[in-house]
Amino acid sequence: MARIAWIEDADAEGEVAEVFAMARSQSERGYVADILRTMSLRPDFLRAIMDASRLHFSDGALTRAQHEMIASYVAALNRCHY
Repeated sequence: MARIAWIEDADAEGEVAEVFAMARSQSERGYVADILRTMSLRPDFLRAIMDASRLHFSDGALTRAQHEMIASYVAALNRCHY
């Protein structure tokens, strides 16, 4: 059972619906990840996190694959499935 309240797709309206649509369009699988849903009660914050994530995971000093590998390793160390 989730401990964080969030907005489901069917209930998304206004800015939340817009941000969810953006998240789906940017997702390789075409859905809104649960980690993003945890911020759905604050769509302004959700949009900012998505912008920061896009910048963080873009190629630069490290490739996106390297960023993902580091994030996965840290999540495993912390026993976090995200």
